[in-house]
Amino acid sequence: MLSEKHLQRYADVLLWGLKTAKKGNIKTNDIIMIRYERAAIRLVEILYEKLIRMGVHPVHRLLHTPVMEKCFYAESKSRQLDFIPPGDEELHKNLNGSIVILAPESLMNLNGIDPGRIARPLKARKFLRDILDKREEDGVFSWTLALYPTEELARHAGLDPQTYAGQIAAACYLNRIDPVAHWEAVFQRAQDLKKRLNDLSVEKFHIESAGIDLEITPGQQRKWIGISGHNIPSFELFLSPDWHGTRGVYFADQPSYRSGNFVEGIRIEFKNGVAVRADAKQGQDFLRKQLAMDPGANKIGEFSLTDKSFSKINRFMANTLYDENYGGRYGNCHIALGASYSDTYSGNPSELTKDIKKKFGFNDSALHWDIVNTEKKRVTAHLADQSRLVIYENGNFTL
Repeated sequence: MLSEKHLQRYADVLLWGLKTAKKGNIKTNDIIMIRYERAAIRLVEILYEKLIRMGVHPVHRLLHTPVMEKCFYAESKSRQLDFIPPGDEELHKNLNGSIVILAPESLMNLNGIDPGRIARPLKARKFLRDILDKREEDGVFSWTLALYPTEELARHAGLDPQTYAGQIAAACYLNRIDPVAHWEAVFQRAQDLKKRLNDLSVEKFHIESAGIDLEITPGQQRKWIGISGHNIPSFELFLSPDWHGTRGVYFADQPSYRSGNFVEGIRIEFKNGVAVRADAKQGQDFLRKQLAMDPGANKIGEFSLTDKSFSKINRFMANTLYDENYGGRYGNCHIALGASYSDTYSGNPSELTKDIKKKFGFNDSALHWDIVNTEKKRVTAHLADQSRLVIYENGNFTL
């Protein structure tokens, strides 16, 4: 569905993302992992060749096929769900980069599987993610994530395959002769906007839409980040707030596919930072079990806004990577249930200990689930001098 020319450009953009997300340079003999689903194999081949020519060591791992994934979660004993292959910890302690290419051939293959069984391996492998988080904080690791179009994705999005692929090509600027140059221009525009946001002294944000009436406190030593090379495409600007100050109601009007389950019409009420009620029109049992995954799963780890002038994504894509970057008529906001991002700390992330993260309200969880609202909305900043400033309205930042 993507031409060879598109795939060559796509690979260049992914490498731009990996390099841009890294605090230092990618060096000869760095170890870069590519994890991918089988439909994306041609893109992986192109990436592999480019990495070899860079003088790094690419390591590639094929993700589960839908049949293997269902077998794993349905048939495994507890010890198999918790199993960590020998060498995984050592590899993670030495990785310098990770590129993940999703190309799902089934979105509902885990429907009916006990959500607790799906959560168990995530909790068992969380320490590996913690290793990579620490390496990123130390500036020796970076990552990016991308999506490859499949007929399954197109079907669930209600689009024909070519239209779906066209949304990916347009969103990633693959129709341009030099997409990397365009990404650089977007990156520079975002830098200015983030500076203006970070110059504000904000006590809390108030988000209002037809379905949302939510207050979020950014917390101490926070900064807005985004459009940084992580995720291709990514047009969102976000921070990880102090979870303690979350109160009110959040509503996700966009449906969500997660772990082989479909969830729609999510409505969550927060008090004193904790989700005290969670309802959904469809998938409610799965939602509630995800929120019970661990002590941090019922709190928020991210608050994000997308300016529609950045993003030309205007269709539901049945994948969070695209849906959380929806531009459309009114842009979008989303929150993430679960884990926070330490790189939204305005100090030196390498100095963030577990105790400091806890003190500043950085949430910790094996879960990180982005749920998206595309309604017409207003976001008001309540500033330290007691004044108020609308920072986002009708899909655009207003600074």
